Amino acid sequence: MSYSLATIWYERNRFLPAILAVAFSAMLIVLQTGLLVSLLAMMSVPVDKAQADIWVGYPGVRSVDLGRPIPDRWISRVLAQPEVVRAEPMMIGFALWTRPIREEAPSPPEVCTIVGTRLDSESLGAVEAVRKNRDLLANLSEPGAVVVDRSEFHRLGIRQVGDQAEIFGHRVKVVGVVDGYKSLSGPYVFCSLETARPLLRIRPEDTTYLVARCQSPEQVPGVIEQLQTIPKMQAFSAPDFSMRSRMHWLTTTKAGLALGFTALLGLLVGAVVTSQTLYSATSASQREYATLRAMGIPRWRLKASVLAQSFWVGFAGLLLAIPITWLLTEIAQLLGTQIRLPAMIILAGSVITMAMALLSGLAALRSFSGVDPAHNIR
Repeated sequence: MSYSLATIWYERNRFLPAILAVAFSAMLIVLQTGLLVSLLAMMSVPVDKAQADIWVGYPGVRSVDLGRPIPDRWISRVLAQPEVVRAEPMMIGFALWTRPIREEAPSPPEVCTIVGTRLDSESLGAVEAVRKNRDLLANLSEPGAVVVDRSEFHRLGIRQVGDQAEIFGHRVKVVGVVDGYKSLSGPYVFCSLETARPLLRIRPEDTTYLVARCQSPEQVPGVIEQLQTIPKMQAFSAPDFSMRSRMHWLTTTKAGLALGFTALLGLLVGAVVTSQTLYSATSASQREYATLRAMGIPRWRLKASVLAQSFWVGFAGLLLAIPITWLLTEIAQLLGTQIRLPAMIILAGSVITMAMALLSGLAALRSFSGVDPAHNIR
């Protein structure tokens, strides 16, 4: 066992606050980032859960839920591309959901996001949970039929399938539910194109988007390049449009700034505590370091041992943070809050935390100014 690791073990009570600080920083960074990614992913659900390769909308559209009406006849321009095998209209927009009238006091209208698509198993715009459920496809074919996420019942003021409400004076009926399609803004309301048109007040000759699929994914960039040459039309690949929607909400709502500030605060707290702990441990061991200097141990090796201590403190903190982060993620899932933790987030959080621990070790080296072989004979 190395000298640094042995020192941490035999003086573990002294180094424990630093390990806990590192674990807290790592946990906060990963959880905050995972929460932010999950929240932003809600805003691109119509893109991520559909199977369209290309999205065509009005120039300058910043997010999938902020589309403007475009002529439905533009679909001929999309189908004119030889690589496109299928294209269809799709409607997405905000509307006001008026909750069912009951004996209790009426509630104010709720903003919802209408998602109108074609209803078949090969639909390019229908989300996965709808297009793969034959019962939902059949039920949505009825005029005024809609499907919502089960977790949005409370926001929409409904209790069960079969409840009715109004959207801009048009009666709608909940004919089914889906899971995992919660929205950060207005709850998603899935329906047919025929139902969506009056709810969004879109003219019969217009639509919000045109979605298309190519013969192979490799052909998508070329088709988009060709469509971009057409005036008053802007085309995106599905991944690009998804990212565009997330970045719009990230910069508009300032959610990323708030969560990022909290994570930065946790990182600073961890750095200060770790640095002070290592500084105190080094200062308290000046007599031992002075003895080692008198034995001929070079100063750079003593400094390297402090940096090694900071590495092992960071490593121990990460090991402690893993089960705590997993436990808190599971608790959040049970409470209905989704936290996504892809490998990239975990890796980035670990690298940042280790860098913080090593920088704290560098800051603790200032205590070596008092290390001198003559220290033990004073």
